[in-house]
Amino acid sequence: MNIYPRHLEVPALILTSLGVFLVSLTLPLMRLEKQFLWKHWQNDYSVITGIKGLWTDNAYALAVLLFFFSVVFPFVKLIALSVVWLVRLPETHRQQVLHWLEVLGRWSMLDVMVVAILIVLVKIGPLAKVEARSGVYVFATAILLSMLTTMYVDYLAKKKHKKS
Repeated sequence: MNIYPRHLEVPALILTSLGVFLVSLTLPLMRLEKQFLWKHWQNDYSVITGIKGLWTDNAYALAVLLFFFSVVFPFVKLIALSVVWLVRLPETHRQQVLHWLEVLGRWSMLDVMVVAILIVLVKIGPLAKVEARSGVYVFATAILLSMLTTMYVDYLAKKKHKKS
């Protein structure tokens, strides 16, 4: 039973965050172009293709780390936010979950930062060129939308708690 029945925008925000997030996983984050003598390579990398590429190259630890922080963590965060919204929890427990979702949500932007740093570093080198693609912007939007939704739910919970 929803404890905030008049705020239908929250489930809509959660579902929108989830939809944008799922789309962002498949869109290219960056395009890497390499030139060596007469050979020219060009590849687009999304979160999913990056994880697959790391796994194929036997970089298992990096693949698992990227999978956890880029796929599992944001998805679990949205599920936890849905549970906080839909399930009656004791006030202290709900506040703890919302606090941790907000704290951990800040780390979600780490993926976007890593891509940005990689683009800057590779642009310095003369043999390779990296361009940001639409996926990095959609991914950042999904993470920001998720963070804003968490802050809004936290605001509503605190407002409701003050009234009680």
